[in-house]
Amino acid sequence: MNEFAVPDVAAAVFPDTRDTVARYAQYLRTSGVERGLIGPREVSRLWDRHILNCAVVTDLIDEAATVVDVGSGAGLPGLVMAIRRPDLRMTLLEPLGRRVDWLHEVIAGLELDNVEVVRARSEEIAGTRRFAVVTARAVARLAGLVPWTLPLAEPHGSVLAIKGAAAEAELAKAGQPLRSFGATSWSIETAGGSVLETPTRVIHVRVGQNGGKVPGRKKRHSG
Repeated sequence: MNEFAVPDVAAAVFPDTRDTVARYAQYLRTSGVERGLIGPREVSRLWDRHILNCAVVTDLIDEAATVVDVGSGAGLPGLVMAIRRPDLRMTLLEPLGRRVDWLHEVIAGLELDNVEVVRARSEEIAGTRRFAVVTARAVARLAGLVPWTLPLAEPHGSVLAIKGAAAEAELAKAGQPLRSFGATSWSIETAGGSVLETPTRVIHVRVGQNGGKVPGRKKRHSG
């Protein structure tokens, strides 16, 4: 198949927004590569490894949920999720200016009205904003990801960390930080099994009635 062609499975995953996601793929393979948001070697596997892999995770998200994608980069997974699910209210959280500029350009070009971009690190907004779902992909191993994601989860909210074959090993090392930051349960789930040859593996973390725990801030003492 032509690496630039839209695969047939995209019609099943994006039944109402196939044209929009095809335009997003075009942004990725052109300006996304030129400006260093993705590597040129990823162009040949944009659909199976990146776009479709991310899109099916929305099967685990309730209707009209508020979602924040931590370290959104090139919009993977957050922008893909917003394209597939216009009902979601998506926030792309990204600290690097060049990535933020590119995301704004793509969102404007695709005329998406359910997405905002916030230039910040997660710890800079923790305690000020909460979301029903927090997502992350290729940001850090789970134990390191916990302090960046759980504090953003609202009461009874979730964190969806997209992982691969290392999911079990990462989860085995993350029990203590998960409990420390308010997690009440966690499991490994799959998404897209009915349409994708290789389903997406997700570590699904749930928080309790108080939401994720926000680390205490040290008080400044006047001299």
